[in-house]
Amino acid sequence: MKIRTGIAGAVLALFAVVATAQSFPSKPVRILVGFGAGGSTDIVARTLAQSLTGDWKQNVLVENRPGASGMIAAELVAKSPPDGHTLMITPQTSLAVAPALYGKAAYDTMRDFTPITLTGYTPLLMVVHPSFPPKTFKEFIALARTSKEPITFGSGGVGSSPHMAGELMASQLGIKITHVPYKGENPALADTIGGQIPIMFGNLPVAVPHVNSGRLRGLANTWSTRSPLAKDIPTVAESGFKDYAIATWFGLLGPANMPADLVMRIQRDTARMFNVPATKEKLTGMGVDLVLDTPEQFREYLRSEVARYSKVIRDAGIKAQ
Repeated sequence: MKIRTGIAGAVLALFAVVATAQSFPSKPVRILVGFGAGGSTDIVARTLAQSLTGDWKQNVLVENRPGASGMIAAELVAKSPPDGHTLMITPQTSLAVAPALYGKAAYDTMRDFTPITLTGYTPLLMVVHPSFPPKTFKEFIALARTSKEPITFGSGGVGSSPHMAGELMASQLGIKITHVPYKGENPALADTIGGQIPIMFGNLPVAVPHVNSGRLRGLANTWSTRSPLAKDIPTVAESGFKDYAIATWFGLLGPANMPADLVMRIQRDTARMFNVPATKEKLTGMGVDLVLDTPEQFREYLRSEVARYSKVIRDAGIKAQ
């Protein structure tokens, strides 16, 4: 009798999972973003929400909860029911960088979330003031290795992807560069254009217009391949440093313990929506290279990113400000 009861329970549980995936969504879905409206993460989230609203015949709403490098939004998602009605789109900042930077978080990245898919990534550009002597990335490395004083670089803030790009470069390539944090990318751009700092790492959509206008010079693309939006700017790898590659990525996740069928349903629908030609063109036009991998692939990538950024932050002794 106990065996039959156990089998019956397992069958009922299986049917419950299938029913959950088939009936989803049964109410409006929230996609939380831990940063302000108008940034790349917000645009990716709103593009997905608009597409899924039509496909699911249910409202999919983006909710901005900025603060603590995205950790406020991440904590809300981690504590939500695992029924798929609360999701999150986030860059690596909230999951791989901020917990190590602050030394604590109200969640465990690998335990408290269900990875659904890595939607895509945006390369970063290393841009310099036109008066900066090095004309190539190799010349920059030569200068950085011989300079008596560390060369300064700016970014939109401590823990941001551009900040981590500089710290990773210093660690991997054996150079000394000093970070100057700004409250956002625009102030950092203004000071780089004005010559107050020689170098800045910026998100590609933000930096490219200033390169095209001649106010800044693109020295290197931080990713492993060139961007269609900046075809003339070589990658760091092309300059002979093949192990260096970093980009801002955007991941879709939900709370831990989401049913596997539901996770696959959301992953498939997301991939289908982002591959609609008009949607794909919109995202690639703003510098987003789509990935749309499986939950298992994203989980392993996330694990490697947590380890990588934790090491960079620990080795550089970076602290939240």
